[in-house]
Amino acid sequence: MLVCNMDTVTISKKEYKKLVSQAKAYEKLAKGFFENVIKDPIDDVVLDFKKTRKYSSDFIEDLERGLRKSTYIKSKT
Repeated sequence: MLVCNMDTVTISKKEYKKLVSQAKAYEKLAKGFFENVIKDPIDDVVLDFKKTRKYSSDFIEDLERGLRKSTYIKSKT
């Protein structure tokens, strides 16, 4: 059962437990995924993207700028 108005959503306890379980599973999966995403040096990652010839130069520049600003990348180096 789902009841909605502008401020609240009411769901059954069973549905709530299901959503909590799914959220925890997603968090676990995402944590593991993002911990292992980038292990290569930034220059190598950018070069790999360039080699595919699928991405615009603007995208490549934005990717490199974003990776260099990334606090995640900085914490790994």
